[in-house]
Amino acid sequence: MPLLLSGRKFHADLESFGCLAIHTPLEGGSETRLLRRLRAAGYKTQITSARGLGDPVVFLTQLHGIRPPHLGHQNVGRNGALGEVQQVIPQLNELLAEEKPLVLWLLEGQVLSNSELLSINNLCQKEPRLKIVIEMGGSRSLKWQPMNSLIDNGSERNK
Repeated sequence: MPLLLSGRKFHADLESFGCLAIHTPLEGGSETRLLRRLRAAGYKTQITSARGLGDPVVFLTQLHGIRPPHLGHQNVGRNGALGEVQQVIPQLNELLAEEKPLVLWLLEGQVLSNSELLSINNLCQKEPRLKIVIEMGGSRSLKWQPMNSLIDNGSERNK
């Protein structure tokens, strides 16, 4: 239990690697303890789901357009079939406006492809104040690894 009491090893690994893949016990609790330790260390934290991100880097850092879902029969007069494109503000720019470092905690990261994981990892390398933790599934005990090693292992399995 000393890991959950201090979180020093997790904090040190997050600082050195920038992007971590984490496997958490399914009963929960350890994530909130780690988030609380990170907030106490001076980080801002943001929790969001990896589902529906699309292109993660564009979604997180750039102004982008989305179309509303198609709701069946609509007037075909003005943009009826497709819907109007709505501009969405990027999530991270406002959070990175302050000088505080930011931890983005992505839930359900197992739905992301290797290329999406690689682009998220590269985003952490470009912005030193940004740290990302991606939950990659459940485990009997709390364990994590650098995203680089997970991506390398995944690309070797695909060969």
